[in-house]
Amino acid sequence: MGKDNRTIGTSKGIKLMNRDIEIEEFLQKAKYLPVIDVRSSKEFEQGHIPDAFNIPIFNNEERMLVGTRYKNSGKESSVLLGLEIAGLKLTSYVKQAKKTAPQKELIIHCWRGGMRSSSLAWLLDIAGFKVSTLIDGYKSYRKYIRNSFAQKSNIIVLGGMTGSGKTEILHHLTKSGHQVLDLEKIANHKGSAFGDLGQPKQPTNEQFENNLYSVWSKFDHNKAVWIEDESRGIGKVSIPDTLFKNIRNAPVIKIELDKKIRIKRLVKEYANFDVVYLEAAIKRIQRSLGGLNTKLGIEAIGKKDFETAVDLILSYYDKAYNIGLLKRNDKTIYNLALKRDNLIENTEMIINLSLKIRI
Repeated sequence: MGKDNRTIGTSKGIKLMNRDIEIEEFLQKAKYLPVIDVRSSKEFEQGHIPDAFNIPIFNNEERMLVGTRYKNSGKESSVLLGLEIAGLKLTSYVKQAKKTAPQKELIIHCWRGGMRSSSLAWLLDIAGFKVSTLIDGYKSYRKYIRNSFAQKSNIIVLGGMTGSGKTEILHHLTKSGHQVLDLEKIANHKGSAFGDLGQPKQPTNEQFENNLYSVWSKFDHNKAVWIEDESRGIGKVSIPDTLFKNIRNAPVIKIELDKKIRIKRLVKEYANFDVVYLEAAIKRIQRSLGGLNTKLGIEAIGKKDFETAVDLILSYYDKAYNIGLLKRNDKTIYNLALKRDNLIENTEMIINLSLKIRI
């Protein structure tokens, strides 16, 4: 429950007050109110609540100055420096808040619910805004979302060797109204040495977790939640431990598609990329692929013989995937042979099998 418990001051006989709220109420309010993050832009870039607006009390350099003053001279001196810096920007803060929240109601947080958020809340309160501040700040948000991934969920993992069309099937499931946690989309990476090709820059690991929660929190966990089978690391980011554990314990529908079809699919997906990038990707797995296969793969790409190159690379990825399956309980793996590369037909078969698994 929130508490109207922080009297800030008075103005023209009016008692000023902003409201402290716990994380659960904060997340509910964030569904319809603007969220203002008053941390520095560097902190914000490292990780922030999705859709939050950044109105930093201090820029990166100013924050460092205040922190250094606190360390060397104590709290009182650092507070005076902070007031000196922020005092010149008070009008700017109010203007930004009005632009962000035209209805003049918003919620604010800093790192741990300290002076930065309370100071801006005081200022906006005077300016006529209805303000709520998050108790313990962004720190409490991070703790809450990481705990949320441990909740019980009816996860169904879609597995299968590289090139089986898992991503397309998941996209089709999404369009059909099913709940899908698309890890690769959220990570901006397809999970292999070639996974960054054609993708936007990956988020920080912290932001990846925040973005995951943004999707995860909207699911009805009494219904099936579809997730592609992934290793813990997806490019430079990692699946949170608790979520990864739930994924590993969930039933897996392992689709099986003829290797020739998989090669054809992968050639279509990657052959249009610059040869330089493809060769660099092969070199990243040289140690596992082996010197000879790496050499032959690069030569094949140079000749634009992409079928041969893909065939060689799959020798590594197929072996790696089967090793990964050995870490699962055999009783949770359900094999499903697909006769052809037909998205609609294959998705229907997968859904039908999932219903049997969940009975």
